[in-house]
Amino acid sequence: MSRSPSIPDRPHREIDPDLPDDERLEALRDHFEDLADVNEQLSEQLDEAEGRRQRLQEKADRVERENETLKSSSLYIATVEDVIDEEVIVKQHGNNQEVLTDVSPRLLERVEAGDRVAVNDSFGIQTILEAETDARAQAMEITERPEVDYTDIGGIDEQIQEVREAVEQPLTNPEMFEEVGIDPPSGVLLHGPPGTGKTMLAKAVAHETDATFIKMAGSELVRKFIGEGSRLVRDLFEMAREREPAIIFIDEIDAVATTRTESKTSGDAEVQRTMMQLLSEMDGFEARGEIRIIAATNRFDMLDRAILRPGRFDRLIEVPEPNREGREQILSIHTRGMNVADDVDFSALADDTEGYSGADIESLATEAGMFAIRNEREEVRQQDFRDALEKIEEDDSSDVVSSAGYFYQ
Repeated sequence: MSRSPSIPDRPHREIDPDLPDDERLEALRDHFEDLADVNEQLSEQLDEAEGRRQRLQEKADRVERENETLKSSSLYIATVEDVIDEEVIVKQHGNNQEVLTDVSPRLLERVEAGDRVAVNDSFGIQTILEAETDARAQAMEITERPEVDYTDIGGIDEQIQEVREAVEQPLTNPEMFEEVGIDPPSGVLLHGPPGTGKTMLAKAVAHETDATFIKMAGSELVRKFIGEGSRLVRDLFEMAREREPAIIFIDEIDAVATTRTESKTSGDAEVQRTMMQLLSEMDGFEARGEIRIIAATNRFDMLDRAILRPGRFDRLIEVPEPNREGREQILSIHTRGMNVADDVDFSALADDTEGYSGADIESLATEAGMFAIRNEREEVRQQDFRDALEKIEEDDSSDVVSSAGYFYQ
């Protein structure tokens, strides 16, 4: 606990009236300076006390807001279907339930059919929400072209060619498909182990086209409030239509597209509602080459079969761990900006990195550079890569031991 500052004693000085005028004047000056010092000290203490008061007030306000939040009931998103005299018909998002409810006088004059509103458990309208596109959807638009291009991706040349045919060509040369008389693939799903280059592939496509790039993670679509996930999906696709040509990239799609179960919990039900909205948007999509959808997942086995059927994701492209030639190519890519010694043998390193993903190899190159820096060298040698390999393998072994110890506790 902080101690309150002590109040300085007010100086008290008796001045002899019989002193000569000059001495008496000097004594008065000294007394005035003492009083000025005390006044300055009191002013400083007053400022400190005011600062403490403001901090305590802010803390009290924050606690009060948290308390009010804890006491308040959950709100749900709904749409006003019609206004009838002093009552309105609202439809709750997610379950499409229509309810006739009262509205307070302060909101009656403002509410109109089509408005998004927040309702409580009794379907009473609490507030009118903004009708504009969800700000979170707008935040997912990448305004600058990604710097990644195809030369930054190694070991998956076949997958790059498939993605270019399915996504890039319909955007840059749609008349080819019209002349042949076929519709371009409506969606591409990239699946494979982590770190193999799925996200980089999507960024490279966006780099090669002038399309708007909209990136979102599946976990971002799992919202706290009922109906918000579905609303966010609708806003994202609407924003893509307004910004054609566009690429929608959904990373970690397994977060909202897992196999449906009989679970009755509100969380699982909300995830399934979000997935149904996603399927609906993909079905309503006109495949004209103006908007492309790319999704990525590490858990292909978890996906619901409904999202995998033709017409939604027409191309299922596996992005595997790189083979030996691919690992050598990736090593060349991630070391082209490094000062590499002549003794570095990428072929031998490719043999030693069997089972490594592209991300693992990038980490290896960075770690080798760190060993060179520790040895106060500007050149990265073969031994640095050897040391980096040993360190990574030791770290992996430690992780396995730690995990085993955790499970046996």
